[in-house]
Amino acid sequence: MLKYVNTGVVFQEIPDETTLSVNISNCPCHCPGCHSSYLAEDIGEVLDEAAVDAFFDEFGSDITCIAFMGGDADPLAVNALACYVHERHPRYKVAWYSGRLRIASGINKADFDYIKIGPYIAHLGPLTKPTTNQRLYKQMPDGEFVDITSRFWKK
Repeated sequence: MLKYVNTGVVFQEIPDETTLSVNISNCPCHCPGCHSSYLAEDIGEVLDEAAVDAFFDEFGSDITCIAFMGGDADPLAVNALACYVHERHPRYKVAWYSGRLRIASGINKADFDYIKIGPYIAHLGPLTKPTTNQRLYKQMPDGEFVDITSRFWKK
């Protein structure tokens, strides 16, 4: 079962989107230097279809995208929520940040508009640094995923 600790409307997580960021707890990654280490604990409220509906009731007029931040302890549940959003709330895009190096088997990438992968590795820097190991991919109309990480780098 997924749980979330908090949410926030953010403008820099996904380029060109106003995003509701949903911070999921019980993270199994334990990245050294993680800025949200409290998310390793099994804490928070249940993250299910009812919670997602409540998010859209509260924030729907202010956002264009929902981003599930974490969920690596139960990636299939994250995938199910992505499907639910596309079915019940089709005007919104869905993003997922996984702290893993690869998307878990059994995940249907086509259910996501954006996928960000990669653990935080301090000496490589965050997504805003060209040296980062983290990558953000956007699904194109033909279904192909394109790396758009460079959109975060200052020119």
